[in-house]
Amino acid sequence: MSAHGDEPHGAGIAGKLNWLRAGVLGANDGIVSVAAIAVGVAAATTETAAIVPAALAALIGGAFSMALGEYVSVSSQSDSERALIAKERHELQTMPEAELEELAGLYRAQGLTADTARRVAEELTARDALRAHLSAELHIDPDDLVSPWRAAAASAAAFLVGGILPFLTILLPAGIRIPVTFLVVLAALALTGAVGARIGGSRVTRGTLRVVVGGALALAATFALGALLDSSGLVA
Repeated sequence: MSAHGDEPHGAGIAGKLNWLRAGVLGANDGIVSVAAIAVGVAAATTETAAIVPAALAALIGGAFSMALGEYVSVSSQSDSERALIAKERHELQTMPEAELEELAGLYRAQGLTADTARRVAEELTARDALRAHLSAELHIDPDDLVSPWRAAAASAAAFLVGGILPFLTILLPAGIRIPVTFLVVLAALALTGAVGARIGGSRVTRGTLRVVVGGALALAATFALGALLDSSGLVA
């Protein structure tokens, strides 16, 4: 067995970790966004007919917003990657010798001798010239391009998974809905903070506290605003 068998050397591991991190962040956004709006409205009025539409709008609107933002962002990235791939393919067709020398130069820059770098470049070019150049020059895997639609769906799903928790707790009886929502949200944020810290390789305690404190401040702010509107008589 390899001495490094527990290390992630598989292809695409960075991309998978990025996807997981994005999912955790999306769930965290859903928790905080929906909870903040729900708690703010619930502090201003006990009327379920007012709380439910506001919380539902936050849940659905937030999911669509996350999906749209991710779609636009990933589409731009995907368009750029495809343009770079097309450019590299054209250069390989029109100036193959110059591209071979460029590839060898990249390997020399990584510490290989001139002869070894040339030999590696020739062998990789013979196998798959485009893939070799995309990997060495651009760090692009042509088989692992991100789909904007899939990214948008994943982002929306992550937001919905997180946002459904405060949406459900805010439907509880008026006397307990706000304190229970606070407890559930802070517990969920502690979980997402810990997972996010693990993925990022940072200290779990610090990452968890950062997320929990931020979420608590958001809830406290919207609760205070809702209570102020209630006491001022602006909300019937």
